Amino acid sequence: MNLPLLPATVVGSYPQPEWLVDREKLLAQGPPRVRMREVWRIPEPLLEAAQDDATRLAIRDMERAGLDIVSDGEIRRESYFNRFATALAGVDIDEPGIVPGRTGKPTLVPRVVGAVKRLRPVEVRDVEFLRRNTDRPIKITLPGPFTMTMMAKDEHYGDERKLCMDYADAVNEEARDLKAAGADYVQLDEPHLQAHPEKARRFGIEAIDRALAGVAGPTIVHMCFGYAYVVKDKPSGYSFLPELDRCCAAQVSIEAAQPRLDLAVLESLPSKSVMVGVIDLGDETVETPDTVADRIRRALEHLPPERVVVAPDCGMKYLPRDLAFAKLRAMVAGAERVRREL
Repeated sequence: MNLPLLPATVVGSYPQPEWLVDREKLLAQGPPRVRMREVWRIPEPLLEAAQDDATRLAIRDMERAGLDIVSDGEIRRESYFNRFATALAGVDIDEPGIVPGRTGKPTLVPRVVGAVKRLRPVEVRDVEFLRRNTDRPIKITLPGPFTMTMMAKDEHYGDERKLCMDYADAVNEEARDLKAAGADYVQLDEPHLQAHPEKARRFGIEAIDRALAGVAGPTIVHMCFGYAYVVKDKPSGYSFLPELDRCCAAQVSIEAAQPRLDLAVLESLPSKSVMVGVIDLGDETVETPDTVADRIRRALEHLPPERVVVAPDCGMKYLPRDLAFAKLRAMVAGAERVRREL
């Protein structure tokens, strides 16, 4: 992949058009862990074609904004989580369970009633479609095994680690197929490593390594504090981050803009490239390129430019599309300024 210094990308998601989803329903609750079919405005016989069209729009927006690595915008997903998590054997999604969510509220989640296994490829068509529709490097995201374990109601295993390892095996099968389908980058979204640091220290790294075992090429682990529209006041530091230097992923993705993170923490990841969040998704104003450039320069005080990837803090799914596009344009312009300085 012929990438410049400080390549620019998205974490994963991009806003879905309002003709495709009912945004009021989408915003009325946190990211769904079970199916939320009522969010789609297009009836089922035409839904896949509509999602394809919306995905083309997302890809074009990312290209026009100047991103070096593009995703499919996760346009076909009700959430980053449920498209994959509800497609597995051993999970009863018709009668979900309830567990405390990240903010402490009761949350409907997949109920595990048998051995968790992957039944079929889930996102392979998504990667094939993305590969056909851009000549830029591409990435695809999957919910990580640890986060799926924390957001499941276990009525079968009675052992969180065992459940997590079976989730990891299912993710690994999918990730290998996604690479074979043309994905340049495979990313695991693992926000609950931050939410449950003690359990993460027990088996989180083991699960990541198992999920990414034998997956060729660059791999990424994304960890955040939660979507900005859900979590307004974010901590200024991570409860679980240096530990990720031991995992096999080549990159770690963190948010830094909204929480005003002390970027000295980047020095705790000496073996990784880092996707540094430089776009605050909780701020409804568009950053100037100068603001973005300053945030990148602060990261470069602790990491060499060869190990910095520029990105928003988190997925952009819940932003208005025009705001998301403008923020990406500013992000790319800021990265170009610093690149010229270097």
